[in-house]
Amino acid sequence: MINEKVRKAINEQIKNELESAYIYLSMVAYFHSINMDGMAQWMRVQTKEEVAHAMKFFDHVQQRDGRVELQPLKPLKTDWSSPLEAFQDAYKHELFITGKINDLVKLAREEGDEPAGILLQWFVSEQVEEEANASKIVQTLERVGDSGPGLLMVDSQLGKRGSSE
Repeated sequence: MINEKVRKAINEQIKNELESAYIYLSMVAYFHSINMDGMAQWMRVQTKEEVAHAMKFFDHVQQRDGRVELQPLKPLKTDWSSPLEAFQDAYKHELFITGKINDLVKLAREEGDEPAGILLQWFVSEQVEEEANASKIVQTLERVGDSGPGLLMVDSQLGKRGSSE
């Protein structure tokens, strides 16, 4: 059986992961609107990953005889001034998620919830990757600046990201 404090915190994290997916899906729409279909593809894959993350937490609670209680998602940003601003927001959001995962790790440790601790170690590693990917794209877009050919090249590269399924 899952620890009650941990269960409530994981329910909150399910919301955070679904908000991540929703934010990234909003970025998909933005990138399509400015004809950056490669960036849209990259964010589409990211959206799917975030839903999968939410489901890992969802399944963990269910498998431990806990009740998942879905929470309302908060409103999101739907427009950006540039691809750089969108990816900067994605990076900031990943930093936020990392903080939430770290909080969960601490709580699981304090509550002696070993199964949650094991699950959360996967997320700790995943967040290192998520932050690194977003940071690298931000740095690349900062170097490219407003260069049309540079943006098209980045768009083309990001469009090669395949689905993680």
